[in-house]
Amino acid sequence: MRRRPKQLTEAPALYQPGTGSPLVVDLDLADRGTGDLTQPAGGQGVLLTHRRATLRDLTELVEEREPDREVAVMAQRIARRLSIRRRPRDPRAERGAGKLASVPYRYRSDDIDLDRTIEVLTERPVPEDTDIIVRERMRSRRAVVLIVDVSGSMRGEKVRMAAATVAALSADLVDDQLAVVAFWSDAALLTPLEAHVPASRLLDRLLRIPARGLTNVHFALTVAHAELARSAARRRSAVLLTDAVHNAGPDPRTVARRFPELHVLLQTDGEHDAPLGADLARLGHGRFAPIATHRDVAPALNRVLAG
Repeated sequence: MRRRPKQLTEAPALYQPGTGSPLVVDLDLADRGTGDLTQPAGGQGVLLTHRRATLRDLTELVEEREPDREVAVMAQRIARRLSIRRRPRDPRAERGAGKLASVPYRYRSDDIDLDRTIEVLTERPVPEDTDIIVRERMRSRRAVVLIVDVSGSMRGEKVRMAAATVAALSADLVDDQLAVVAFWSDAALLTPLEAHVPASRLLDRLLRIPARGLTNVHFALTVAHAELARSAARRRSAVLLTDAVHNAGPDPRTVARRFPELHVLLQTDGEHDAPLGADLARLGHGRFAPIATHRDVAPALNRVLAG
C-alpha cells in the first residue's frame, strides 16, 4: 500500500549561496495552470512570488567538518573516470546575453576583433564581409539543472551515483550552463546556472550536507523550474536523480508538467517508486531511466539527453 505523503505545516527552506542573484520560489506557482518558463517582470534574475519559501544562506547548511575521506576519494576517482558522450554541437549559435566570442561578421556586431581579422586577411587579400571577425555575446546553447535526492543517508552506492552524475554532466556541459539542486524536505541550490563551479567543488558541497529524513520532490522540482526560468539558453532541461519515494509535501506531478524537459534517473538499489518516477518523466516531456549502480549513470544520461 502506498504511503500518504506528510503534509508540511511550514514553508520549506531554500538554501543558496550568498553571492549572485537570489532565487525566490513561488510555492503556489505549480498549481496555477501549465504556465511556461517566461521570466516575470520586476528585476532580472529574481522570480517574484505571492507565497515564498524561507530563504537561508548555504553556509548555514553545509557542515564545516571534512567529509568522510574514503567517500571523498572514491567520488573524485569516479569524477575523473566518468563522462558522457559529447554530442555534436549545433553550428547555429544564438546571439544575445552571454560570453563574448569571436565569430564571422553577420551584420549584427561592429566590435571588430582586430587580431583574428588580421590573421584571416593575411590569407585572403580580397576579403569578403564574412572574413571580418567580430566579437559577439553568445548565449549558452543548453541549460541543465541537476536535482539530487539527499534525503536519508548519503552513503554507499547513493554517493557513487551522485558523484557519477555530477561528474558526467560537468564534463559534458563545460561550455554550457549547469545548476545543482540538492533536496530532502527542504532544498539547497548548490550552484546556480550563472556560476561555473568545478565538479570537485560541487561534490564537496554535496557531501557536506548533513543526512536528512523526508523527501519533498514537489519543492525540489519547484526550485529547479524557477532556476531554469532565469536562463536564456535555447534548450533547457532538468535531470532528477532520486528513488522517487516522495513522503512530504504536495503531489510533484503538478509541477513536473511545467517543465519543457524533465528526465528522471531512478535509483533502484533500495526502496523506490518506479510508477511515480515514470509519471514525472512522462508529464515533464522527458525520459525515464532506472539505474542500479554508478556504472549505469553515464549510459543512462546518454539515453535521456540524446537529441
